[in-house]
Amino acid sequence: MLSQQVTTLIDKELKKYPADQRQSAVMAALRFVQDEKGWIAPEDMADIAVYLGMQQMAVFEVATFYHMYKLEPMGKHTLTVCTNLSCQLCGSGDTLDHLHKRLGIGLGETTPDGKYGIREGECMGACVDAPLLTINNRQMCGRLTPEKIDQILAELDKQ
Repeated sequence: MLSQQVTTLIDKELKKYPADQRQSAVMAALRFVQDEKGWIAPEDMADIAVYLGMQQMAVFEVATFYHMYKLEPMGKHTLTVCTNLSCQLCGSGDTLDHLHKRLGIGLGETTPDGKYGIREGECMGACVDAPLLTINNRQMCGRLTPEKIDQILAELDKQ
């Protein structure tokens, strides 16, 4: 069941669209649930579908199409590393190797303490700063080196 906070946010979002276009708020609804819980469970997608009056499969299709949605718990700090061609040519493989050495986890995994998760992401539109990653789909960090990655992790460890 969607929380009162999430339904309030969805209702506010729905005011932006014609009454017969409730499904237009699906991306925002997914984000609201993820912001609240840290990830989106299948039952959350089902609840969103009911609330917006759309097919469950349509919500699932949106949630699985975009890499910004987490469909399983991925840790307090989810690091999404761009692995598209520009980032690969500029060292995203080295970024993943360094994160693996530092955190002891690979793609799609979460540290045992639940603090970090690593995901692969599609192009983030900042190729000039390759290689790059995002933290919780909100903060973008580019021109990564092992030293810069260590600095980022040190800052996150303080949180």
